[in-house]
Amino acid sequence: MPATGIFPARASRPAVRPARRSTLPGSAARPRPRGRRLARWLNRNRRLAVALLLCAAAGIAVHQLTPTPARTVGVLAAARDLPAGANLGGSDLTTVSVPPAMVPEGTFADSTGLTGKQLAAPLRQGQLLTDAQLVGPGLLTGAPPGSAAVPLRMADPSSIQLVSPGQLVNVVLTGGNGYEQASASKVLAQSVPVLWTSGQEGQSGQWLAAGDSGGLLVVAATPAQASALAGASTQGKLFFVLVGSGAG
Repeated sequence: MPATGIFPARASRPAVRPARRSTLPGSAARPRPRGRRLARWLNRNRRLAVALLLCAAAGIAVHQLTPTPARTVGVLAAARDLPAGANLGGSDLTTVSVPPAMVPEGTFADSTGLTGKQLAAPLRQGQLLTDAQLVGPGLLTGAPPGSAAVPLRMADPSSIQLVSPGQLVNVVLTGGNGYEQASASKVLAQSVPVLWTSGQEGQSGQWLAAGDSGGLLVVAATPAQASALAGASTQGKLFFVLVGSGAG
């Protein structure tokens, strides 16, 4: 018989395991690129991304269309309707903000020295106050160089109620007394503008004491007219005649 023998069993080979990634410090896996992560986030949140972009675009548009706040300055204006002849008090004026380009010359930034001043012309509520609207030197604002404010006392004080600042008048001198001396009239000044009248006077005048301004009329006159009008009331009786703006 053929010889038989016992052969040693084959040793089984151990299964090959995949090598594990090293977990040693400094050997961590590389992070994914940011661009790829952003793209994945956008894919998952498209509606949110679109909404954010639309909000940003709207904010930029509003910023571009919103005008830059204009610079303003504070000046005094009438707090309510004020009549000509009114004496200014603390509650008559208020401070308003106005662009510098719209502020005329002669305005006031505060009320220092204005209490008791008299208005030569009426003011509407909100109208800016200037020195040209006060009884005093400012009345000659805009008058030709050399002009003077000449006070005249009219023979008929009640006639003052018929005239107001800005109107043009002819000043007439009437001589004689109507009895022994013949009455003669002479025009001393033509088309002179009225600056102020005693009919607008408040509780106290700025030029004359109370009771001394009855029948008083102040006009703007050229040097030649001022010479003719000076002391005219001592030569006779003075009257005025209202004339139009085109009268010479």
